[in-house]
Amino acid sequence: MSETGRDPAADESADESADGLAGRLVEVFDLIGPLYRRAYRKVEQDASIEGLPVGVRAVLTLLHEHGPMTVPQMGRALALSRQFVQRTINDAAARDLAEPIPNPAHRRSSLIRLTDDGRAAIAAVTGREQAVLRQVAGDVTGADVDACVRVLSRLLRHLDDVDVD
Repeated sequence: MSETGRDPAADESADESADGLAGRLVEVFDLIGPLYRRAYRKVEQDASIEGLPVGVRAVLTLLHEHGPMTVPQMGRALALSRQFVQRTINDAAARDLAEPIPNPAHRRSSLIRLTDDGRAAIAAVTGREQAVLRQVAGDVTGADVDACVRVLSRLLRHLDDVDVD
């Protein structure tokens, strides 16, 4: 039996129709949430990053990877409302992890950038994540991770094109 409780032999002969694949993708999503929450709880146990909310971590990562951004840009990148991102940025600013700076392209929409403390916090989070994930990698190969990233990236791109009735 696989981790999802399914027989791997049956999985290989599973219906490849759109309905069959949709059912299998539901299994993927049912695993992603608990996986992320369990990993994050382990990472949170590090005293240097204890209490860093998931939303703040997300915006710190985005700013670390892309540099200063506006709140609307972050909202689009994270698929979150501008209002939620603004509250998250306010929380990050109150913790001295991010700060607004003038936006030469738009006077009324400041850019948000990491502070030194924000850079240190995201470095601590990613370092701790890597330490935790090194312990749980088991027999997962680089090819497995490449395939996972490829499939999840494709799903993320395609979800933007889905029309809901």
